[in-house]
Amino acid sequence: MERISDVPESAGRPARANDYDSFAEAYSAENENNLLNAYYERPAMLALAGDVAGRRILDAGCGSGPLSAALRDRGAEVTGIDGSAGMLELARRRLGDEAALHLVDLRDRLPFDDGTFDDAVASLVLHYLQDWGPTLAELRRVLRPGGRLIASLDHPFGAYVYRDPRPDYFATTSYTQDWELGGRSVPMRFWRKPLHAMTDAFTAAGFRISAISEPQPDPAARELFPDDFHDLMTKTCFVFFVVEVPPTAASPEV
Repeated sequence: MERISDVPESAGRPARANDYDSFAEAYSAENENNLLNAYYERPAMLALAGDVAGRRILDAGCGSGPLSAALRDRGAEVTGIDGSAGMLELARRRLGDEAALHLVDLRDRLPFDDGTFDDAVASLVLHYLQDWGPTLAELRRVLRPGGRLIASLDHPFGAYVYRDPRPDYFATTSYTQDWELGGRSVPMRFWRKPLHAMTDAFTAAGFRISAISEPQPDPAARELFPDDFHDLMTKTCFVFFVVEVPPTAASPEV
């Protein structure tokens, strides 16, 4: 049984959960240099991606483009998609008018041919979806044989123990957090799954799991965020997956 907390009201109407268009500027500013994103999640994603020079990468849920920019700076050819027009406008400001950016809902069919990309990254995106099946199937379709999906999301243990304690770890349930952005509270709705449900979803979509990672923050954050650094070093927050499209007989693994 899912629990959805009360959400704040704005102008007499309930705020809509996950409405990034309504707080794009504030979220982008917060995301730019904070502990969780700038010194923990993005460095971990980049480390897992490794050498991306010359690789065609789909940034699925690119937001305002900080990960796209970092991948491009490392020599990748990046295409970004996001369901928020407001976030894509910020991404275009960051990446330039020639950047390949598309307004796409990740629950829909992706506007790309089969095997278009060498890699896809999904940075803190999948936990917004109740059913990963259609999204993962589409991501697999647009990846070439041997291509990788690198994904970060809320750690299943942390989502049950710290953010909204629940008695049944094995249930797939939703919960809502209120984020403070730009001087106001905005509701964010997430779906949490046990670890085995995550791995099952990847394999059911035809991926092969290459790595499951629980990294720690950049040591440079110790001096910048002394009050929060210890907690992030000692408690689970996000979990990271690298999953691969199995090579075909025509494209043997090397």
